[in-house]
Amino acid sequence: MPEGDTVHRTARRLNAVLAGREVARFDIRVPGSANADLRGQIVHEVAAHGKHLLHRIGESTLHSHLKMEGEWHVYRAGEKWRKPAFKARAIVSTTAHETVGFELAMVEVLPTRDEQRVVGHLGPDPLADDWTPEAAARAAAAIASDPRPIHVALQDQRNVAGFGNEYASELLFLRGVHPERPGTEVDAVALLDLGVRTIRRNVELPVRVFTGDSRRGFERWVYGRERRPCRRCGTPIRRSALGSSVTTERVVYWCPHCQPA
Repeated sequence: MPEGDTVHRTARRLNAVLAGREVARFDIRVPGSANADLRGQIVHEVAAHGKHLLHRIGESTLHSHLKMEGEWHVYRAGEKWRKPAFKARAIVSTTAHETVGFELAMVEVLPTRDEQRVVGHLGPDPLADDWTPEAAARAAAAIASDPRPIHVALQDQRNVAGFGNEYASELLFLRGVHPERPGTEVDAVALLDLGVRTIRRNVELPVRVFTGDSRRGFERWVYGRERRPCRRCGTPIRRSALGSSVTTERVVYWCPHCQPA
C-alpha cells in the first residue's frame, strides 16, 4: 500500500533519472491537463510531500497521487512496459529513460508558483527536508487536540503527512493504544516520535518492516492478520473499520489484549 515512505522512495528513483535533464516526451492522459506540453523543459527535481509527488519542470509542476493502486515505473529508452498502456496516466521521458505513471488517482499540471493549492493543506512531513523540532511539535499538537479516534487522527494528512492505514495500525499496536481512543487521550508526542523513527527507517528499506523481521509474512504485528494469533500474546487479531465518515472508513487491525479499550 503506498504510504509516505513509498512515495518518497518513488520520488528518489524518479529524481535520479530525470533531474537536470531535458524532457523529450510529455504525455498526460487525463482530462484537464491532457494538452500540457513540457517538451524541451528541464526537470529541476522530483520531490514528495506526504503522499503527493511533485515533478518540477521548467516553471510548471506535474502533481500526482498514487492513492491505492498507482505507481511510477522507470524504464530505459525502448524497454517494454510491465503494465498495459491503457493504464498509463502520465509519461515523462528523456532521451535515456522513460518514466510512466500507471493507475494514478490524481494527475494535474499547474504552475509551480501555485503548488500550495494542492499541498498547502498538508501537515508537516517527517521525511521532508523541512521537518524540524518545531514542525514535529505542530504535528503532535494537532493530533493531541483531535477528538476523533486516534486511528483517524493519525491518518489525517492535515495533522501529519505520510502515515496511512498500515502505519496507523502498526504504530498503535506498538504503543498499546486502542484505535478508537480519542486523540486527546493519547500521548501524541511519544506516538509521533515512534512513527518518525519507523518511517525514516523504512524509507531506506526495500520492504516495509515493523517487527524487525523482514522475512515474508513476518514484517507486521497486526495489519492484515485478522483472526491470526498476536505475535506477543496469542490473542486473535481483530478487524473493523473507522473513519471520519462512512465514505472515508478504513480497515483497522488491533489486538484486544495488547490494546485494551
